[in-house]
Amino acid sequence: MNAPDQPFDAPWQAQVFGLTVTLHDNGVFDWPTWTQALGGQLRQTDDYWQAWLAALEDMLAARGIAAPEAVDALAHRWQDAAHATPHGQPILLENAARLST
Repeated sequence: MNAPDQPFDAPWQAQVFGLTVTLHDNGVFDWPTWTQALGGQLRQTDDYWQAWLAALEDMLAARGIAAPEAVDALAHRWQDAAHATPHGQPILLENAARLST
């Protein structure tokens, strides 16, 4: 549970919130469309931020901006990069290649 002065429990929640606002501000979707998508996801889960992320992913896929397969592949590359990066070093996507060598 987040503290009153911390609206997010984890950095990724703030990032997905900011991305959603930026996409709206750039005309990718309007708020009524967003609230409908988020509401649909919230009917399927009690996890607010997972619903938020799923709604955003669905909207981006529906608009041809980010296909689910591409999002999944990129997420796996980032996970591989994290595993291949020495502790204390910045995680770089190119580090994912280290696991395949």
